[in-house]
Amino acid sequence: MMKITPLDIKQQQFKTRFRGFDVREVDIFLEEIADTVQTLIVENGKLKEKIGRLKLESQGYKKREETFKRVMLNSQKVLDEMKTNAKKSAELVIAEAEVKAERILNGAHNRLAQLHEDIAELKRQRLQIELQIRSVIDSHTKLLDLGNENAKRIDDSEAKVKLFKKSKKAL
Repeated sequence: MMKITPLDIKQQQFKTRFRGFDVREVDIFLEEIADTVQTLIVENGKLKEKIGRLKLESQGYKKREETFKRVMLNSQKVLDEMKTNAKKSAELVIAEAEVKAERILNGAHNRLAQLHEDIAELKRQRLQIELQIRSVIDSHTKLLDLGNENAKRIDDSEAKVKLFKKSKKAL
């Protein structure tokens, strides 16, 4: 099949005859043009279909691209929210730990203060018991001293009575 270009059509010369152009030559040329145009029309249709499919495919790709962009943006938002939530959770855990530590420290300080008070009370009680024991010992010592003095007086009295009895007997 002969390919005809626009230049071929412009430069085509038909021989003139008595009755005009050579009909056979014109018919052959027109047939070639018709075949070429028919081929071009078929190719043009196929190309239009291909362009349509490519446009649809391109639109599909664009939609997917937009979907991917949205998914990526949503994923980034979710990641950012997760980071923010994790940071808030960490801050909350730290705050709770600090509160617990403060409670433990306060409890320890209160316990230490209570222990100091208990020690001071025990020292006071020890001093009081020591004083009571000294008082009892002093009382018993005085009683013993009195008892010794009474015994000595009784011994002195008995000695006087014996002496008196001896002197009476001697008389």
